[in-house]
Amino acid sequence: MVGMPSAETKRASSHEPEPVRPTKEDAVAATGSELIGGPIGRRALLGTSWWTPVRVIALVAIGMFALGMVQKLPCYDGAWFFGASSQYTHACYSDIPHLYQGRGFAEGLVPYFDKLSGDMEYLEYPVLTGVFMEVASWLTPGSGSIQDQANVYWMVNAGMLMVCAAVIAVCVTRTHRRRPWDGLLVALAPAFALTATVNWDLLAVALTAAAMLMWARSRPLAFGVLLGLATAAKLYPFLLLGPLLVLCWRAGRWREFGTALRGAAGAWLVVNLPVMLLAPEGWSKFYTFSQERGVDFGSFWLVLSHRMDSPPTTDTVNTLAMVLMLLSCLGVAGLALTAPRRPRFAQLAFLVVAAFILTNKVYSPQYVLWLVPLAALARPKWRDFLIWQACEVAYFLGIWMYLAYTTSGDAHKGLPTDGYHVVIVIHLLGTLYLCAVVVRDILMPERDVVRRSGDDDPSGGVLDGAEDAFVLGAAAHPPQHAAHFDGPHVEWGSRGPSAGAGSP
Repeated sequence: MVGMPSAETKRASSHEPEPVRPTKEDAVAATGSELIGGPIGRRALLGTSWWTPVRVIALVAIGMFALGMVQKLPCYDGAWFFGASSQYTHACYSDIPHLYQGRGFAEGLVPYFDKLSGDMEYLEYPVLTGVFMEVASWLTPGSGSIQDQANVYWMVNAGMLMVCAAVIAVCVTRTHRRRPWDGLLVALAPAFALTATVNWDLLAVALTAAAMLMWARSRPLAFGVLLGLATAAKLYPFLLLGPLLVLCWRAGRWREFGTALRGAAGAWLVVNLPVMLLAPEGWSKFYTFSQERGVDFGSFWLVLSHRMDSPPTTDTVNTLAMVLMLLSCLGVAGLALTAPRRPRFAQLAFLVVAAFILTNKVYSPQYVLWLVPLAALARPKWRDFLIWQACEVAYFLGIWMYLAYTTSGDAHKGLPTDGYHVVIVIHLLGTLYLCAVVVRDILMPERDVVRRSGDDDPSGGVLDGAEDAFVLGAAAHPPQHAAHFDGPHVEWGSRGPSAGAGSP
């Protein structure tokens, strides 16, 4: 099959194109900018002072992270340890202080090698996250009460996770070179600040964001190594290899995909193999726990289970969830191969991770962190992003109020079961909404705010501007402009002086 012509990778002008200014193209961003003096002027001198976009966004991200820490203050002052429901009514719960003692760090036990005395025989986290937790325990003084030690352990972890948050903001800011200010979506995301210290997910998110940046810079080996490390910290990052496979298939970029795959497999093995060989039972606990874990918080499976007389067994849910995920991946692959223009890498990455979240049997509130950087790259539109974030904040508050209800005894203070079902549905609908607008952008590339600026795939690296080698269906024909769209039309296959440059 003959693919349609694609955008040229060569710049049509020797001049570097101007960066995109969100306040000029996004009504919500323009309105929000009134808080600091309004949209940037036409004659503003950009990049001529210390306050570059990367530095500004990194500082904003650190500031928002600090506000998230302040939000946990009631728990730091005692709610983590005193009162059955106090940590829920204040919405300041965190796994970190509880697992300091619950997973043997207070006793100096070695993760995966030393057996635990509680309900969990071994640490149920992937190896690189276990290393992160162990390093934090080394930095925690062993003096004082166990509550004081747990508080310090949370503070040490918070400091390490703050570095991860800054890395995420910087990587997202630099991934789309002409759109650095899209990094503010990450830095100012309220759900990001609220959930950043609930668990250790930011480590995997930071490594994944760094991997995306490396791919955007046409460095597939570095991408693979970072993605392998991210997968050694959390399972979800390996899902990005699926969209990359399909996009490289469509573009005929097999060598680069093979390099990325080898890098990912090698990095994952370097981290996991020693523990796998020396402590196989402890190493496998994460995988067996994930398989045996029943239907839990936040999933539509929980809503169904609560409303069915005979809820499905864990094995049945595992099978059905896997089938739904596979069908979703097939749908994304079909979309990638038949879309009028090859989708951007960030778009497909977001859709696949979102599909995993939507079909999974559990949705912990910090899982939103997985999607925030991908959403900022896939759909950098403030209105849609904030709609989704509002839904996630509603769920964040809802789960803690529900747990307050279930732990307050006869007082029943908090959100009853039916109310909790409502916030689960709100979370699901918010994520589905963002998926829907991303799919629309893929089917109608003229509506994609990144491509309307003249770029092809600024996070695509070797895919940016590459010609198609394999397409199906409608993709064999030149893309049509979105129906009833009055905005600027992008002429695929050529770029003027004001259009975006290809990847370096």
